[in-house]
Amino acid sequence: MARKYIFLLALGIATTLSAQYYPTKSEWERKSPEDVKIDQSAIDDAVQFAQDNEYSGPKDLRIAILEGFSREPYHQLQGPTKERGGPAGMIIKDGYVIAEWGDIRRVDMTFSVTKSYLSTTAGLALDDGLIGSVKDKVNQYVWDDTFEGAHNSKITWEHLLHQTSDWSGALFGLYDWADRPARDGAIDDWRYRELKEPGTSYKYNDVRVNVLSYALLNVWRKPLPQVLKERIMDPIGASTTWRWYGYDNSWITLDGQHMQVVSGGGHHGGGVFINTEDHARFGLLFARKGIWNNDQLISAKWTEMVQTLATANESYGYMWWLNKGPRSWEGLPDHLFYAAGFGGNFIVVDQKKDLVIVTRWLEPSQIGEMVRKVYKGL
Repeated sequence: MARKYIFLLALGIATTLSAQYYPTKSEWERKSPEDVKIDQSAIDDAVQFAQDNEYSGPKDLRIAILEGFSREPYHQLQGPTKERGGPAGMIIKDGYVIAEWGDIRRVDMTFSVTKSYLSTTAGLALDDGLIGSVKDKVNQYVWDDTFEGAHNSKITWEHLLHQTSDWSGALFGLYDWADRPARDGAIDDWRYRELKEPGTSYKYNDVRVNVLSYALLNVWRKPLPQVLKERIMDPIGASTTWRWYGYDNSWITLDGQHMQVVSGGGHHGGGVFINTEDHARFGLLFARKGIWNNDQLISAKWTEMVQTLATANESYGYMWWLNKGPRSWEGLPDHLFYAAGFGGNFIVVDQKKDLVIVTRWLEPSQIGEMVRKVYKGL
């Protein structure tokens, strides 16, 4: 009797999973909010709000980047940029498109949303056994001088993913201490600061994110965009228009091949350039705990691990933001997690409600209000 119950339970779970709708590569079914039991007026209000609250920075992103990071010593563009489009976005419920606005097929920079794509290549490396554990020290895998010394040798994969490594050094001509330095002090104060024990202090820092990218390239031994394309983007039916760039000088020779270390954002240019619809597919994969149709593209365990709180910042996971701690959005569930990038680029994921919200070029301070408007209709 017990065996029969277990079999029927497993069959029910399998049937439920297979019954979930997934878009094909060429077609994504649209439904009205009412079709999925959501209030139409609330969704209309959220969409209008997103359109009315466009990111206030320049459309010429070269100017936006240089102005945005002008206080950083030696800051300069080292990778490609692209003039941005206008506000765009999608809302996905139960796999169906229930709202869209703007040009959802326009390819744009997405800045630090790239970090969540980079994190995904780390998850795949764990799934494949290329990395044994996020608790492993990175110098067990990367044995050049990148992780040498009393401080850097303590750094684990988890420290890099949580942005709590306080890695010290320079990569591709960029100094870790010059990235978002303290508001007070000057160059000597920043350069000769006291290093924090890895894992004890959070610092959002693109140089250290790029160190993670460099380390993962050494593990995969093939370009990370190729890994992402073959394992994630092609299987979810993403377009062929997305690109992932590094810097002009971030090329290395590995196994006799010339490969680029791609950047984890657009802080100096580069990062993932992608359209809104491809973002939505990526978000849906994480809403479905790594499953696309009946294929487990990335482990469900990893989609849980990305929500692991950083000890030094409970609003941050493995390069996904969490709706907890000091950066939480008031009035919204604490199980939400999201990718976020400069200029109001967001992928918001709710696994419990099978909901994905993507915004492009929304004034960043307005994302909480926009998401609250969506939830008013649920």
